[in-house]
Amino acid sequence: MKKIALVLCGSGFKDGSEIRESVAVLWGLSRLGAQVQCFAPDRPQLDVINCLTGKPSSGENRNMLTESARIARGEIQPLTQLRASQFDAIIIPGGFGVAKNLCTFASEGSKGKVLQELKDVLLEFHDSNKPIGAVCIAPAVVALAFPGKHFEMTVGGSSEAAEEIEKLGHKHISTLASQCHIDRKNKIVTTAAYMCEAPLHEIFEGVRQLTEEIVKLS
Repeated sequence: MKKIALVLCGSGFKDGSEIRESVAVLWGLSRLGAQVQCFAPDRPQLDVINCLTGKPSSGENRNMLTESARIARGEIQPLTQLRASQFDAIIIPGGFGVAKNLCTFASEGSKGKVLQELKDVLLEFHDSNKPIGAVCIAPAVVALAFPGKHFEMTVGGSSEAAEEIEKLGHKHISTLASQCHIDRKNKIVTTAAYMCEAPLHEIFEGVRQLTEEIVKLS
C-alpha cells in the first residue's frame, strides 16, 4: 500500500485549498487503495475571503491547520511533522490560498518565496527520488522551490502564471483540465484543474490521471 502525504492550507478556493480539487485527490487515491495523511501549516492564513461576495472579511483570522481539518475530517497533522522518509509521494491540491499561504507567488510571482517548512520537505522528497504532485496553481510552489531545475509542468494554457514559472527556469506544457503532465525524469506530475475553464468532470479526470501516475511512480 502506497503512503501519500497531502498538503492543505485552509478550506476554500479564495483563501485556502480548493475543496473540490482536494476531494478529487482524496477520491483518486482512495480508488487506488493508497493510504493518505493530510498535513497543513499550523499558521494563520494570509487573509480570510468571503466566498459568497469575494470580499475580504475584515478583522477575521483563521488558522490553516484548523481550517484544513474541515476537508480532512479532523485527520490532519501539522506540516512540521511531515517526513519524506515515511511516505512514498506528496501531492499539493490548488486553490488561491496555495499562492498566498504556502508561498508568495500571488504577490511576487517568480520572485516569490516558499514557506520554509514546505520547501524543506519538498527538497527532501525530491532528493529521495520520490514523486511530487501539484494541482491547479500548486505547480508554482514547486517551481519556486526548485529554481533552475528545468522541470516540466502545467498550469493549463498560456497565462501570466505560466510565464512566471518559465522565468524560474522550468518548461511550461499547455494542457487541458482533463489531462495531466508527467515529467518522468524528475517525477513531477501536474494537472491544471481550475486554472482552466472546464466542467467539474474534466477537472476530476485530470486529477484522476495525476493520482494514478503518482502511485505508478512511487
